[in-house]
Amino acid sequence: MALPDRLAFSDVDETLIDCKSMFDFLDHYLGARYGPPGVRRGRRLREEITALAAAGSPRERNSRTYYREWAGEPAGDVAAAGRAWFAERSAQAGFWIAPVRDALARHRAAGGAVVLVSGAFPAILDPIAERVGAAHLVCSRPEVRGGVLTGELVGEPVIGEEKRRAVRALFDAHPHVDPADCHGYGDHASDLPMLTEVGHPVVVGDPGLAELLPGARLLLVDGVAAAD
Repeated sequence: MALPDRLAFSDVDETLIDCKSMFDFLDHYLGARYGPPGVRRGRRLREEITALAAAGSPRERNSRTYYREWAGEPAGDVAAAGRAWFAERSAQAGFWIAPVRDALARHRAAGGAVVLVSGAFPAILDPIAERVGAAHLVCSRPEVRGGVLTGELVGEPVIGEEKRRAVRALFDAHPHVDPADCHGYGDHASDLPMLTEVGHPVVVGDPGLAELLPGARLLLVDGVAAAD
């Protein structure tokens, strides 16, 4: 197999897909498994994390709060539910942010490798990565013991500086690839550490964020996009 001549890194939520997948999937799973009490449980967690964020709590801490909600759930059931969630949601209009999905397809067609970099977890991301043909998936990894999620993570949540470390690790693993030739796609300030590591950063939907990254191109989610 030929080695990729460049890498294209992409965040997922509100960059490649038009939703906050972690909450969307949590609502799907808890509602299907536990009915109305599960729906209320998901709503309470969303409100708790929203309040934490409003109070200035770091995104890394908020992410760990989210994953603790999964403690005790069977890993196999969660993975199966993730594929059911994806099949349902991806069939709906507006699930994909089409300009980014299409840009990643062009990178693949030109001999590049797509890398998804996200704070979400494999139950959500595996089917997305498969659909877009991602060569690598870098994401948060829930701890599993005896086939059950513990509510803790293996390592750090893939947010902020963890995204930078992930990008650098892949460049180390592909020494023939020049970072100046590579692309990155993100929509949030927490993506900046990733975007600053590539020669062609693309900010999705946020002109203010683009201003923080000299040389970045702005890709608008209403379908008006900068050329790749």
